Amino acid sequence: MTSIEESEIIVMLEHKGYSGRVVFDDEADLFHGELIGLRDVVTFQGRSTDELRLAFEESVDDYLEFCDERSESPNAPPKVQVVLPLPDTLADRLHDRATAAHMTDEAWVIRLLEDHLRTQQP
Repeated sequence: MTSIEESEIIVMLEHKGYSGRVVFDDEADLFHGELIGLRDVVTFQGRSTDELRLAFEESVDDYLEFCDERSESPNAPPKVQVVLPLPDTLADRLHDRATAAHMTDEAWVIRLLEDHLRTQQP
């Protein structure tokens, strides 16, 4: 699997400020994930949630160690935080959609923004 389709996102993980998004491959009975917000490609996988979380954390740690060994600065995770006052009806709709997608409100908004930015010309 070379890329994760946004419509397949099932969960987002965080470790040491890095985030990973995960999909479940039903045919392989395996979770696949990749770190997001990096120029580098860092992936991980696992058959259970415990195995997946461990593989994710090891991938972050390995990435940081790899950069250190090469005397390179790792890509820093994005530090943008946006606080938006939303009308109650919009916040409720957002929450309902995120819940239906089995995502946190924040992860669902991130997916929307990524989808939108992907379709825009640079």
